[in-house]
Amino acid sequence: MRHHWQDVTIPMRPGMTVWPGDPEFSFQPLSRIAEGASCNVSSIAMSTHTGTHCDAPWHFVDGAHTLDKVDRNLFIGEALVLSLPEVDVVDAAHLPENRMPTRVLFKTRNSEIPVDGMFDRNFAALSTDAAERLVADGVQLVGIDYLSIAPFDNGAPVHQILLSAGVFIVEGLRLADVSPGVHDFIVLPLSIEGADGAPCRAFIRT
Repeated sequence: MRHHWQDVTIPMRPGMTVWPGDPEFSFQPLSRIAEGASCNVSSIAMSTHTGTHCDAPWHFVDGAHTLDKVDRNLFIGEALVLSLPEVDVVDAAHLPENRMPTRVLFKTRNSEIPVDGMFDRNFAALSTDAAERLVADGVQLVGIDYLSIAPFDNGAPVHQILLSAGVFIVEGLRLADVSPGVHDFIVLPLSIEGADGAPCRAFIRT
């Protein structure tokens, strides 16, 4: 059977959905061959939490690891994709009875939300008891298919539970075409020293 690496990254482009209050993604020309320059060069501007991105522990826990201190071994390996399309808030009761592996990705109804346009405040997210169960199982990487792992109106507690335990968070994955089960997973954050997070490129082998 032939394996295929599926890109599960949100394409970066002007007009893409960003977290309320964050700067819009900007892609601007600095030089263009068509205008007489020797090469094409552009500038980009964005938040560190734009599109498919990661949260380092320092994002919500002052004094915790910044992105450059996160264990790189987490970036590549098998991940369990859990499909919960009917769930608004993922509780511990929705999680498998058996101990979960190192990496867990949540595929929810968020996968049907467009990746550009208006921000949807009613996205599916994790509860605090789900976060506590993930930590108890020794999960070290958690991903989800919207711009936050936590509910919009109370995001700090879930983030703090996970990040205080050193769990690496990946948000903004595109999992609509990914089947549940265990898959090879790659997530590659931009290498930014001292960062609270960074945009990522992510792939799942199907």
